[in-house]
Amino acid sequence: MEKFTLRRNVLASAILAAAASTTPQALFAAEEGAIEEVTVVGSRISRNSEFENATPIQVMDRESIEKSGYTNLQQLFEKNPAAGNGTFSTRGNNQDSTANGAAAVSLRGMGADATLVLVNGRRVAISSFAEGVTTNFVDINSVPLAAVERVEVLKDGASAIYGSDAVAGVVNLVLRKDFEGTEVSMDYGSADGYDEQSFSAVWGINGENSNFTVIFDHHKNSRLASTERSGLGTANQSGNGGLDLRSARGFPGSFILPGATKTVEDPNCPEDRIKETRNGNVCAYDYGPWTLLTPEAERTGLIMLGHKQLNEEIEFFSEIAVQHNTSVAQGAPTPLDADAGLYVLADHPNNPFGEDVDIAFYRTVDAGARQWDIETDNLRGVFGLRGSIADWDWETSIQRSRSESEQTGSKSQGWVRTDLLQEQINAGNYNPFGGVQNPDSVIDAITTNLVRKGKSDLTSYNFSINGDLFDTSNGTIAMAAGLEYREEKASDIPDDQFQRGLIFGTESVSASASRDISSAYVEVAIPLPARFDLTLAARYDDYSDFGSTTNPMAKLLWTATEQLSLRASWGTGFRAPSLAQIGLGDSQESKFLTDYYGCEANGIPSEDCTKLDYTIIYSQNPDLEAEESESFNIGAVYEPIENLRLSLDYWNITQEGKIDDIPYTGIYSLHCNDQDSTVCRRNEPLAGQSLGQLQSLLSSYTNIGEQDVSGVDLSAVYSGLELAGGELNLRLDYSYLTEFERVELNLNGDALMTHDLAGKYEYPQHRWNATADWNFDTFGISALLSYIGEFEDTPNIYGNLDYGDNAYRTVDSFLTLGIQARYTGFENMVLSLGADNVFDEEPPFAIGNQDGDLYGYVQSQHDPRGRFIYGKMTYTF
Repeated sequence: MEKFTLRRNVLASAILAAAASTTPQALFAAEEGAIEEVTVVGSRISRNSEFENATPIQVMDRESIEKSGYTNLQQLFEKNPAAGNGTFSTRGNNQDSTANGAAAVSLRGMGADATLVLVNGRRVAISSFAEGVTTNFVDINSVPLAAVERVEVLKDGASAIYGSDAVAGVVNLVLRKDFEGTEVSMDYGSADGYDEQSFSAVWGINGENSNFTVIFDHHKNSRLASTERSGLGTANQSGNGGLDLRSARGFPGSFILPGATKTVEDPNCPEDRIKETRNGNVCAYDYGPWTLLTPEAERTGLIMLGHKQLNEEIEFFSEIAVQHNTSVAQGAPTPLDADAGLYVLADHPNNPFGEDVDIAFYRTVDAGARQWDIETDNLRGVFGLRGSIADWDWETSIQRSRSESEQTGSKSQGWVRTDLLQEQINAGNYNPFGGVQNPDSVIDAITTNLVRKGKSDLTSYNFSINGDLFDTSNGTIAMAAGLEYREEKASDIPDDQFQRGLIFGTESVSASASRDISSAYVEVAIPLPARFDLTLAARYDDYSDFGSTTNPMAKLLWTATEQLSLRASWGTGFRAPSLAQIGLGDSQESKFLTDYYGCEANGIPSEDCTKLDYTIIYSQNPDLEAEESESFNIGAVYEPIENLRLSLDYWNITQEGKIDDIPYTGIYSLHCNDQDSTVCRRNEPLAGQSLGQLQSLLSSYTNIGEQDVSGVDLSAVYSGLELAGGELNLRLDYSYLTEFERVELNLNGDALMTHDLAGKYEYPQHRWNATADWNFDTFGISALLSYIGEFEDTPNIYGNLDYGDNAYRTVDSFLTLGIQARYTGFENMVLSLGADNVFDEEPPFAIGNQDGDLYGYVQSQHDPRGRFIYGKMTYTF
């Protein structure tokens, strides 16, 4: 039992040395001459704390988190060099975002669904709302940063240890525990037009062979509108060297007269807003000023952790976590086009044409912005027993985890129903001409209430053992093994009014699925001659929906000298189709596209063919299979002098059978030259036309894609440098993306194509963080330089994805400086004052992809918040 207790007591400190932490600390021993043992993410085997790991692991401990100035996990991961495209946050949430209020991490840029996120080494329920229609992920906003003791990032595939999703790596959030006393923290920070405030409290008490710890956290931030940052509040970026992407769905609108071959703009449309399209003139509308850079949000969490020694051999433990998050999303007023079927009779009192007209393009600006209120409740409970028998540690546990979200829009939040609008037009109450403000009573009559509900459930049962098999002349062979069973359920139910086609211009998602998974795993650590250590692992997973898979892993470590270690790892992995993918109902997403077929058929020159946003309707593919992957890592750790530690790793991940949506450009090429196509839907042609206005395209998902990603990671840590009477610690983390080769369907959808994304849009090749931390007596200063390299702009050329042929400009690199000063001279108190983006750097200009990035910057890579100044006080008693 002594061995078991010792492992638990020293885990928090020993893992830092085992993984070369951000702030290296000396290990402490529970007893004189004791040998500590730890369990590090990426392995189930407890090891000597001085054991070097054969896989690259990055650890940020509590002290480093405090010095960073981060207030939530999404900020921490956005600046992590190992993260990449697919990492997202609440920034840019709008009425069309499918995962509003949530945030996720994407290691190596391979997608949030290729990174496994654990809490205390266990899976948790996925977000009930998927991102981008079908990307399931763990919402890192469901874990308050105040509750995190350390963040462990395994930068290697680990399906042989953890199963599905651990393709690009694993993030393990280790919660604070075994706390005694009380700690209270308050902080406040602000940027121009924006502020954040947080309060947290930690309380713990030790009993006889027990501990109970309670963590409370509350965080709130205001909204930051796009108009509050220079140049970002417009969809017309032509003045900055970008594109004019103002919408044809205007206010005033555009109309179709009887027998006409072209649309005509409202007589009151300002001259500078009249825009010629293949269908005629429209009154362009700038929807950019309605967007939010950062939505208002509030998050409150309570976590309780406890353990009690029942007897000399068995300990009971539990974790209970409750999190309530609220957020908002906002977009421009409802856009309408001919597909809505709206018309105005000749006898309407405001009809300037004097004859029946159809509404071709219109926007109900007088009803206001479309807004969502999002509430998410997360609940997690873990209960288990652990102990030792004959020097073998064992653990068994049961977990229930749930994420439940509700997204609501009220009558006062701009949600217009087309049937109600038509009724008010027919009654002569609503005036759709001239861009006038209609009476509030009429606006109330055309708007409605909407509710979208999502729910995700996870139930899991686990049993594991961990211990030594036998001794050899080279050392002890250790083993870990376990059994797991879990049940997963998820549903995303849109409002019935979406399903009935009464709400226009907003994306909707529908999904419902469930499955159960049985798993078994084994891991063996074998010491070999000449200071080699070999680790072998394998895992079997059986899914009730797509079948079974077995994934092996091998890791080799050679401790060549006291200063030099060489390491290598190899393994296979998989990602099961997400619950959103296997249970997908008809779901909608808006994409910009140029209707060349329509222009050509109706005599419009290609240079005058205007890009518009159209609806893509996705449906289920019941034949989806699991994605398969293979990864390897080769690296070295070198300590040339005392207190200096260098590590260099080359990594590669290959993914096959990747589930991708069928390119909408390919669907367009194959089907949209046919007026009667059931895949590409068009309105009836106007007089003299052979093709009607394009409305929507039908699409789905298939196992067609491949990815081959590789790079180099460099880390340098120097600690304990004496400077000006104090101690200076330095660290550099650098990641270079050498290749990101993707194979997918070409734009025509009739063949596969290969392109290298490294250095292309949203895939910078260079990312690094450099930190310095100086401490003298009761004072301390920390600095963080964060760098995101340059990359090519505009992958979306005139509605067609492009990654090189039309490259003509570069999005500049982005370098920011963060500084924090601390004072610990008051008893039991730490005072901090700091600033992020000290020099108030603006995000570099980007033409963008004409999809999510329309406003002059790349929201997935660059933070437009500007200089953020904050203060914090922590008091313990």
